[in-house]
Amino acid sequence: MPGHSVQSPSPSLSPREREVLSHIGAGLTYHQIARRLGISVHTVGTYTRRIRAKRSAPTLADLVRLSIAQDGG
Repeated sequence: MPGHSVQSPSPSLSPREREVLSHIGAGLTYHQIARRLGISVHTVGTYTRRIRAKRSAPTLADLVRLSIAQDGG
């Protein structure tokens, strides 16, 4: 329909993105997350950027809210 916009659902997060998000919500730093997951701090940043792009979460507070929502509130 002309003039009718349909919002597509947000892309789903990968299992690793959900794991990183959960650690962010638990209050861990990027360095702590990297150590726990056996990945580099740079990779944690990459996952975080992907999460922010998929979920429009520009701030750390937004990421924490997403983590809480992901874990069922």
